[in-house]
Amino acid sequence: MTAAIPVFLYHAVMDDPPDWIAEFTVTPKEFAAHLDAVVDSGRTPVTISTLAEHLAGRAPLPPRPVLLTFDDGFADLPGPTADALAGRALPATAYLTTGAIAPGGSSLLPPAPMMTLDRAVELERSGMEIGSHTVTHAQLDTLATRQLRAELLDSKAVLEDALGHPVPHLAYPHGYNSPRVRAMAARAGYRTATAVRHALSSERDERYRIARLIVRRGHTVADVEAWLAGDGARIAPYRDGPRTVGWRWYRRARTVLRGRPVFAG
Repeated sequence: MTAAIPVFLYHAVMDDPPDWIAEFTVTPKEFAAHLDAVVDSGRTPVTISTLAEHLAGRAPLPPRPVLLTFDDGFADLPGPTADALAGRALPATAYLTTGAIAPGGSSLLPPAPMMTLDRAVELERSGMEIGSHTVTHAQLDTLATRQLRAELLDSKAVLEDALGHPVPHLAYPHGYNSPRVRAMAARAGYRTATAVRHALSSERDERYRIARLIVRRGHTVADVEAWLAGDGARIAPYRDGPRTVGWRWYRRARTVLRGRPVFAG
């Protein structure tokens, strides 16, 4: 039997989020309870880099790993969220949408309180690893090759310039990917890419679509504890089903008809 590895996906941690992200927001009180459950689980918290080394066949994993990841770069991240993690000695990986946080940048994300790019260094100092979440948060599997290449390379370059070192990890916006997107992510120099799938990862998962469990506001501590126990969700890897493939083709057609990338939230 494949051992399950929970990889949690958080977005904002705040009491009064904008409506568009509220479904994917937890309150600071709930977040603290989730982190306490992680500590009490006896699992070993690691970053994506540690999982990457294992999936590439270069290093073993510690016993019963767990990963905490954060997408987009909301304003709480370099403040109370990073403090809550650091206070429990929990490492994490933050995937930043550069167009939403860099000076003069723009993205498809609706208005929300966001961190600024210059605070990415603070995140690293607090024990958080930084990855790319593209420039504009577009649905990558709907883009033409030129647009896709720019989303992958430009975001990587901005983060590397800000941090002064390579940024080898990517998270697909909305989790959307395809064989073409995964191949281009590898060619762009990324060593891993995370999807969503709302599934448990495993030691056999795919490096360029690592499964994550998306944490919604309706999820309880009991849900988190079940995932930490390796229950309550499917275990990757597994093939995309017909509904996933059909939804991808629908979104591609919609993008072509509109003539521009759209936010899928």
